[in-house]
Amino acid sequence: MTRSPNPVLDAVLTRRSAPRLTEPAPNPADLERLVQAAATAPDHGRLRPWRLVVVSGDERARLGDAFGEAADTPEQTRRAAAKPLRAPLLLTIVHRPVPNLKVPEWEQLAATTGMVTTLSLLLHCQGFASIWRTGVAIEAPQVHKYLGVDDDEQLLGWLYVGTRYASDAADRRPFDTPARITWHTTGI
Repeated sequence: MTRSPNPVLDAVLTRRSAPRLTEPAPNPADLERLVQAAATAPDHGRLRPWRLVVVSGDERARLGDAFGEAADTPEQTRRAAAKPLRAPLLLTIVHRPVPNLKVPEWEQLAATTGMVTTLSLLLHCQGFASIWRTGVAIEAPQVHKYLGVDDDEQLLGWLYVGTRYASDAADRRPFDTPARITWHTTGI
């Protein structure tokens, strides 16, 4: 793909989810700066109906233990326990709707996902990679307890963060843009 003179457009066109991640991941100061920037994503009423729980180092194995406790079979337990070890840094995405008469909960959920999308683009711009992962663990009481997710919050998954393996770089196939756009206009 040819680079344009617009770095934002380039970032959007070149970002890819990275299923395999390695060190390094952003340090705490860099991550805080990126989250500060991601918090500027569209958010009606500036409610910021989200929070992030950072899991790194040995805590990834402890989160894996909570994943394993929620599994049904020994094989599922083993596989679930290894999942948080796929990346050096996991950002737990917690949606926490704010009671508000003007901003419905669905719109607050959109604001939360907009922040996560913006954060993944910012990470990409800084040379990191990420993938948003979910699964049955987002509903598991053991996982909620470990992470401190309250009853009035919703666990949306984890943004796995690190550095992409060089061998995993892949181009995105173009899609049929005209099939996704309906025009209701005159004069075009």
